[in-house]
Amino acid sequence: MSKFHIGLFIIIIAVFFGIIVVTEEGVSGNKAKTAPTLPPDASTFQLISPTVSANMQKLGEQSQQQQTQQQQQAQPNSAAYQQAESIVQGPLDASISATIKTSRGDIDLTLFGSQAPNTVKNFILKADTGFYNGLTFHRVEDWVIQGGDPKGDGTGGGQMAAEQTQQPFVTGSLGVARGSNPQINNDSQFFITKSDASWLNGQYTNFGIVTSGMDVVNNIQKGDKILGITINQ
Repeated sequence: MSKFHIGLFIIIIAVFFGIIVVTEEGVSGNKAKTAPTLPPDASTFQLISPTVSANMQKLGEQSQQQQTQQQQQAQPNSAAYQQAESIVQGPLDASISATIKTSRGDIDLTLFGSQAPNTVKNFILKADTGFYNGLTFHRVEDWVIQGGDPKGDGTGGGQMAAEQTQQPFVTGSLGVARGSNPQINNDSQFFITKSDASWLNGQYTNFGIVTSGMDVVNNIQKGDKILGITINQ
């Protein structure tokens, strides 16, 4: 084999491997973003092992007690719920301010009372009855944080009718998680976008915007707690 053929063979091999590298980089650089939705099968989060240590069992019991107390407070026949409900009777203000207190700082919000009244009322009722106290942000990605699940794994919460709004999802938008049915929202899980997310427009209920505290949003880590949510009326 001549030097010319050897050189040509080396060039062909180099070009071939170069194409492979560029292709792999292109694929990894265009990773699809997953919308804030609920897992289709809750069994995904079952324990791998049936054995649980005494400390883990105790923590689980304490967590269950806290969740039970929160759910009882949010029941329509509870005094706390009725008191909170009296606040949201009738039409809401066009905008309502609220504050999510987290273990990393406060996130101030404006809620779109006139655009998503049922969603905002539900959020206010849960906030005022302490439903969110002690819950966590169970999902944190480069573009979104999601929390408010009483189970803490993304499978908890009830259902309510979705509301469609004209507000675009921009940096700091407050939305509601849902499953595969766009007409049915989760009644407790919410998310905050860390960047523009126009692909959510018209698909998810947008019921508020961060007015202060995006630095806190960007610093939230998975498992960080919601200390409480106050409605400033």
